[in-house]
Amino acid sequence: MEQITPYKRKDEYQQDVVEEIAGHVKQILRLLGENPEREGLIKTPERVAKAWCYITKGYMEDPIAILKSAIFKEEYKQMVLVKDIEIFSQCEHHMLPFIGKAHVAYIPNGYITGLSKIARVVECYARRLQVQERLTVQIRDAIQEALSPLGVAVVIEAAHTCMQMRGIEKQRSLTTTSAFTGLFLSDHRTREEFMSLISTNLR
Repeated sequence: MEQITPYKRKDEYQQDVVEEIAGHVKQILRLLGENPEREGLIKTPERVAKAWCYITKGYMEDPIAILKSAIFKEEYKQMVLVKDIEIFSQCEHHMLPFIGKAHVAYIPNGYITGLSKIARVVECYARRLQVQERLTVQIRDAIQEALSPLGVAVVIEAAHTCMQMRGIEKQRSLTTTSAFTGLFLSDHRTREEFMSLISTNLR
């Protein structure tokens, strides 16, 4: 398979971007009726700017490169499942968090990837403004494209604070989304095994 430049994680801030975002945050504080010059808020615009740069850092990352940075030839053709991957993302409609877990599985077709890369791909897409439906499909498609496996399965369960803090204000609601390819679509036994494994606590 095609090899590309190894993925390297970086936590860096572009100072000009931070300063511009901070200026807008300062104006928002004023519009909300606050005084951005008071002691508790003086550094808030910069803190918010850096926080948003971090929680949207997925825009600066390439999920395909992440997966291909650790690809190994292997004849294993049973399910590989990474479950309970924590997700922290931002709803693009209200820019409020949704938090949950992703369960990701694939069936290798000659190649496997490092297990941590699966979690990194989930984080790469989650660290963007998102809707849960798109996030689920993007994770599935990245793994399918990078590894060409016999099948991919992704299920995400999340609580959306835009439903909990405002609007309908339902505190206990969870949203579940799923996306499948290959054997997970065509073979119901494979799909049932996946669903059984993600619902079972093996500890």
